[in-house]
Amino acid sequence: MWGRDPESQKLRRPYEVFGQWYDGEDPARLRAKQREAEEVFRLTGITFNVYGQSAAEERLIPFDIVPRIISGSEWTKLTRGIEQRVRAINAFLYDIYHRQEIIKAGRVPREMIQHNDAYLPEMAGVTPPGGVYTHIVGIDLVRTGDDEFYVLEDNARTPSGVSYMLENRETMLKMFPELFSKTRVQKVSQYPRSLLRSLRACAPANTEGTPTVAVLTPGSYNSAYFEHAFLADGMGVELVEGHDLRVVDGRVAMRTTRGYKPIDVLYRRVDDEFLDPLNFNPDSALGVPGIMDVYRAGNIAIANAPGTGIADDKAIYSYMPEIVEFYTGEKAILQNVPTWRCSDADSLKYVLENLKDLVVKEVHGSGGYGMLIGPTATKKDIAEFRKKLQARPSNYIAQPTLSLSTVPIMTQKGLAPRHVDLRPFVLVSPEGINITPGGLTRVALQKGSLVVNSSQGGGTKDTWVLED
Repeated sequence: MWGRDPESQKLRRPYEVFGQWYDGEDPARLRAKQREAEEVFRLTGITFNVYGQSAAEERLIPFDIVPRIISGSEWTKLTRGIEQRVRAINAFLYDIYHRQEIIKAGRVPREMIQHNDAYLPEMAGVTPPGGVYTHIVGIDLVRTGDDEFYVLEDNARTPSGVSYMLENRETMLKMFPELFSKTRVQKVSQYPRSLLRSLRACAPANTEGTPTVAVLTPGSYNSAYFEHAFLADGMGVELVEGHDLRVVDGRVAMRTTRGYKPIDVLYRRVDDEFLDPLNFNPDSALGVPGIMDVYRAGNIAIANAPGTGIADDKAIYSYMPEIVEFYTGEKAILQNVPTWRCSDADSLKYVLENLKDLVVKEVHGSGGYGMLIGPTATKKDIAEFRKKLQARPSNYIAQPTLSLSTVPIMTQKGLAPRHVDLRPFVLVSPEGINITPGGLTRVALQKGSLVVNSSQGGGTKDTWVLED
């Protein structure tokens, strides 16, 4: 049974109150509530777009009403590891765009940085306002035992999903208010205010008065547009597109009914390649011509900083234990999943011989695309992926198939276990690091599936962190 100790079959302590409440509920009422929650999401417009599919491009985010529950003490340990890792990532990014001490020390190979598509030479020697590169970070965690968490990947460019975290909680509060009177759950509703405060704290030193913040979106056809609009509204700032912005007198300014108004901080949800057609992709219509020149002059803060994508790279991920130790002087509190870098000949040989047992990912992949899960793949899938690996081995890493923890979901036949991961959201500013209690729990709704991404059929659930 879900939430129970595997030996004693007693409910794990964090689930005790919820379990007592659940046992006293009418299953038919709960199934009706599940359908009601889906309707709330539909009416609210909580959807995402699926690229590459002409049919059903816009989909509803599946939501499950059974929360994932984490004890306060467990969360305290996790936050120590998350904070350590985020500090190391920011120190690493500063270093590789300045003195590159970690390369000189032989802890990370030079070619891993300089031949990396995510490394931006345009950022060399540039220090962002406040020294912050990753203003918003999402650290994907998986649980493999009672007190055993692994980092699955780091999201340092434009981590998404926080709007679903907030809407999940709002939906649960409306539908089951009695649960929150019985259980002391830490709040998440403060996130938009915390985000705004954190972004303003990163404004350039020459900012006068209250910093002006805006959110840059690629537009309504982007897969995360709902989130862009949601966060802009939650912070009370403007949601802008590239055509709303221009460089005026050495500042980036947005079009208003009273003319152009300078922006101090731009929370961009546009990839580096499309950010500035004068410096990157000349065909981009999503960005702002000349914004990188303004940025290098220190007249705007961009969150997250250009060039942070190298910390998302899954080959760089494999060096994170060394990176954490190099910049903090401490062993990593949160461990990596063992990783084979396919650019290495011996590792490639092992991976090719064991494809049926491994998970193989693109180093710059996201959203569950471009990956192979060996144990559930067909012989045809494995054969095709083998050719991709042999053609471009440096484009892939491989990991063992972990025995991921499960939590229950509501099905027509009652509760059933499904695999989950957790994405806590971290805000970084010169004032410090703020970690929202809980984050986004993504759940593989298909029986036996290990892929939790919404683009691959996964759903979400509310994540409760209990007060101590």
